[in-house]
Amino acid sequence: MMIRISGCVLVVCAGLAPAAIAQTPASSAVVLTLKDAERQALDVNPQIRAVYYQSLAATEAVRQARSAYFPTAFTSFTGAGAQDGTRIAAGALNNPTILDRFAAGVAVSQLITDFGRTGRLVESSTLVADSREKDVETRRADVLLQVDRAYFNALRAQAILRVAKETVDARQLVADQVGSLAKSGLKSGLDLSFARVNLSEAQLLLVQAQNDVQASQASLVAALGAPIATIYELIEEPIPEAPTDDSPPLVARALRDRPDVAAQQLAGEASQKYADAERSLWMPAISFIGAAGFTPYHQIGLNDRYSAAGLNVTVPLSNGSLFAARHAEAAFRARAQDQALRDLQNRVTRDVTIAWLDARAGYQRLDLTNQLVAQATDALDLAETRYNLGLSSIVELSQAQLNKTRAEIEQASARYEYQARQAALRYQIGALK
Repeated sequence: MMIRISGCVLVVCAGLAPAAIAQTPASSAVVLTLKDAERQALDVNPQIRAVYYQSLAATEAVRQARSAYFPTAFTSFTGAGAQDGTRIAAGALNNPTILDRFAAGVAVSQLITDFGRTGRLVESSTLVADSREKDVETRRADVLLQVDRAYFNALRAQAILRVAKETVDARQLVADQVGSLAKSGLKSGLDLSFARVNLSEAQLLLVQAQNDVQASQASLVAALGAPIATIYELIEEPIPEAPTDDSPPLVARALRDRPDVAAQQLAGEASQKYADAERSLWMPAISFIGAAGFTPYHQIGLNDRYSAAGLNVTVPLSNGSLFAARHAEAAFRARAQDQALRDLQNRVTRDVTIAWLDARAGYQRLDLTNQLVAQATDALDLAETRYNLGLSSIVELSQAQLNKTRAEIEQASARYEYQARQAALRYQIGALK
């Protein structure tokens, strides 16, 4: 009873599958190559734009640090009136006398030297900005890897869809032939049931393959950063050459060319420069100051104009260990950056080695899957011949059909997985830019 129920379910699914397939909306596809996909992603992907703006913000921090080299000037307008004999008696250490006046003037301040602190701050900010530029390159590589993976995954889904369609056509033909022979009494009802079950399985595979194609297209659109969903007709890419025979040269190239490694190195240097700048807090700062202006309205005893200039020397004496703590904090952060660089180098070595091994295994699978398809095809031809001659059962033919379908799916998967693994290897060694 259970076998009959299962057969009925599969027959029902077989009846529904063509209707579901027929309802799939047809849309005009846009031809897309891998290079076009990468170029489009680099132009419009918001992830790259976000990191790019962060890099521009870091560049402005350099201007902020360098501004200490230039004079500071500001204009003031001051008016004051007071009762006779008024004095400021508390709250400040300055001349307490208030004189009636209205004046306007300019004050200028120019740093002469702070014994290298500003220079080290500028160097630190510059290194941070350079590190942010490397972050942009890293994000570009990340986006390109996402695009390549999505592209090859979509090609794989399309290839499996073609296999599923061919499987449905082949099994439909067998089911029709067995059905005709069963009506003539040359085949049993069991053979017809097996043929219909095989057809239903193929139609279920087709429905799943169509769903996977649509899902892979959606992933590709997201990787491109496109705001509008588009169906793409993807162009095949040539299969890359076999990976190199040794991984150490690839590891050395990755440590030299990967932008995230360079960014971490620059971040470590920036932290060290900042630590040096914090140590310079104890050094004195010498500045030139000047002021000039006029007083059109003033109390008797004041001149119509005023001007003054001088040098100001600021020498830190004591601040509750604030400067010492700031320098210690910056030094510890610089050491942490050094350790982070070592950890990143270790992870890069591991990732490159694993990607290289995956690419080699993927390349080896290409020949094996080609052999598997050839063997499965020969076995299916032999099984069909034996079945037509009445020398075997429908079970043997069904198994041969299933083996060929699996072999073709493995072949399609091996091709595009190898291309995706090659893209991952290029990403790991810093060649995907």
